[in-house]
Amino acid sequence: MTIQEINIAYNRIVGSLDSKELKNAFDYLQSLIAGTQEYAFQDAVDKLRDTYKYMLRYRIEGVKDPMQESIYNNLLASTYELTDEVRHKALAVVSPLTYYSHKRMAPKESFEAMHQALRHATDEAVLVRLFEKVWTSGLLKPEETAAIQAILEDSELHYTVGCQVVSALLLGSRIAFDKEKLSLLFDAAGSDNPEIRCRALIGILLTLYTYRRRMEAYPRIANRLAALAETTPDLTKSIRTIILRFILARETEKIAGKLQEEIIQEIIKSGPKFGKEITPDLLGGEMNPEWQEKLANSSLGKKMIEFSELQLEGADVMHSTFTHLKHFPFFRELSNWFMPFTASHSVFGNATENPAEQKMLSSMAEAPFMCNSDKYSLFLGMRMLPEQARQLMTGQLGGQASEMIRQTQEELPGQRDKMDIIAMQYIQDLYRFFKLHPRHLDFEDIFTLTLDFHNLPIIRPYIDDKESLTTIAEFYLRKRYFPEALTLFSQLSEADQENDTLYQKIGYCKQMSGDIQGALNAYLRADLLQPDSKWVIRRIAGCYRTLKQPEKALGYYRRCEAMNPDDLSIQLSIGHCQLELKEYNEALKYYFKVDYLDPANMKAWRPIAWCSFLVGKYDQARGYYKKIIDNQPNTQDFLNAGHTEWALQHVKEALALYRKAVEKESGDFQKFRELFDQDIPDLLVAGIEEAEIPLMLDQLRYTIDGTF
Repeated sequence: MTIQEINIAYNRIVGSLDSKELKNAFDYLQSLIAGTQEYAFQDAVDKLRDTYKYMLRYRIEGVKDPMQESIYNNLLASTYELTDEVRHKALAVVSPLTYYSHKRMAPKESFEAMHQALRHATDEAVLVRLFEKVWTSGLLKPEETAAIQAILEDSELHYTVGCQVVSALLLGSRIAFDKEKLSLLFDAAGSDNPEIRCRALIGILLTLYTYRRRMEAYPRIANRLAALAETTPDLTKSIRTIILRFILARETEKIAGKLQEEIIQEIIKSGPKFGKEITPDLLGGEMNPEWQEKLANSSLGKKMIEFSELQLEGADVMHSTFTHLKHFPFFRELSNWFMPFTASHSVFGNATENPAEQKMLSSMAEAPFMCNSDKYSLFLGMRMLPEQARQLMTGQLGGQASEMIRQTQEELPGQRDKMDIIAMQYIQDLYRFFKLHPRHLDFEDIFTLTLDFHNLPIIRPYIDDKESLTTIAEFYLRKRYFPEALTLFSQLSEADQENDTLYQKIGYCKQMSGDIQGALNAYLRADLLQPDSKWVIRRIAGCYRTLKQPEKALGYYRRCEAMNPDDLSIQLSIGHCQLELKEYNEALKYYFKVDYLDPANMKAWRPIAWCSFLVGKYDQARGYYKKIIDNQPNTQDFLNAGHTEWALQHVKEALALYRKAVEKESGDFQKFRELFDQDIPDLLVAGIEEAEIPLMLDQLRYTIDGTF
């Protein structure tokens, strides 16, 4: 079988098991074994099939077996595991993926031998081999599990050993589910070291999410999670923190795009302008306060403030900066993508002998605003500079880094605790690995998955409290992930049906997701609970308008007007409703009010011009269309202005305006014609004879062709 055929067969088996169709799963598994000629697994599948048949037979005969559920779960679990083994045994020989190439060259030495070597000294070469062996170990045997557990429990080892073992367990669990690897992650989640503990919890959540459909077959896993909750008082907070960090990771590409397309481009555009403000005084000492003020009030200054706020929130603002700094030999070793930053790492060579570089390394080790991977990138990049430039940069950055750390530490209390910082850094390390590793396509990118951990049945009991669900829902809402926020707000409303704010947010999420009727229903419920919310009343009015129910919308806009008599945007909206109700003269009263009170408000000009045309006040319409055409007109403006000139019997002027409308559509006459045809009933009311319409259009065609 080809690699593709093996994977298709595997997915078919797993799909059957997920659907609890064991008979189909056994048949497909039999075909996979035959197709791959892995007949060593034949006895195992026969035993599983026979056990299932016996269980079914007892059931049919009415024999009640108290162990039936346990037997069934064991059958499911064993079949999943056997399927994984068959697939990986077949792929191990032929697959070019990184995992299998590393597996074929995995270290032969035992875990015990590596453990002893690490106890004498944290040899990074041994640590690399340990990572490789744990990652490529396949389904762990009991003695292997015990050996890895001993390494994790050895308090004399440097904490980086536990971190790397946990990362290898996480990466190995991405290849196939192994209850022993997950059990080791649970062990590590109880570590005294916060770095190991946080990484292990992230590994647990990712594993539970990846294999969520088979969790019912492993009831002991739920028991391990319950036991962890008993010994970890802040488990709920930790899970919530990790969920928020993964949500924030979704923003990384958007932030990178904003940085490149907005901030950097703004710097390029603004550079010369602000360069003129830099005086000799500035170069010799403090900045010119006027220059600083201009920068702060500029578009660039505002974007920089937004950028700083994102960084303070913990958003991954550094990703695009370090994308091209992952080419160093250090990153050729897969395990180094997960290595905690430590100033004593051998990759820094004799840097510790240089006081300035030592200070820089120490500052970077404490820095909460950069992930481990980027810290290595930055220092390795600096080491590539000429000696003089490196010393200058090291001295400057060392001082700046110390100051940034001090300021950040002052701002962190109440915003981000130790767990939050570790989770942020490790998730960013994972992001770089799955996005930037030279062979990243060989790994399933976890950041393309929904990762809605809070919806996992096995996790839900630990974050179903109001505080957790509200925190997660609000974060989704703030980041504009409306479907996800809607799910949580809807769940919260089931337990609190008198909370008008929840229905406001449900309505907003539905409206932003395109469900206008659903949004209206939620807003109406909120209005019933709290009738004096200006925001809700206006949203209801807007929904009715979108649903083409201007009469109902008008009633709600009247309520808005009573609450906000000076709000001109409400006056405009009332005018729009009356326009849609064909109450043109009433609409004009409101439009003229807006135009009188705010003459520079162009929003009133178009409806005044069009209503004037519809009620036969063509000179009035003409005057407003002239104003509009002098201020960035669109296709519809030229079209309507042409209608007005034609109604005044100014045929040449109408023809010229129609031609400009066609030009506005890049010469696409068909688009123009679609817009024109919509207005034919209004042209007939304006006195244009129906027979004249095709003549005008043909005349326009000749004009466009240049043959008239």
